[in-house]
Amino acid sequence: MKLAGFFLLVAGWAIVLAATALLAATARTAFVLAGIGIEVLGLALAARSHRIAGGGQA
Repeated sequence: MKLAGFFLLVAGWAIVLAATALLAATARTAFVLAGIGIEVLGLALAARSHRIAGGGQA
C-alpha cells in the first residue's frame, strides 16, 4: 500500500507538470486540480500504511 501511495504522488506530480506545459488555460485548471487530488490521495494512502505498520506502539 505504501508503494502504491508513492506511485500516486509521482503520477499526480506528472499530471500537473504535463498539464501546465501542454494545455490551454481552461483545460489546464481541471487537470491541475485532478493532479493535486491524486497527490492528496497518494499522500493519504502512504500515511495510512505507515500508521498501520507502526502497530500502535508508543
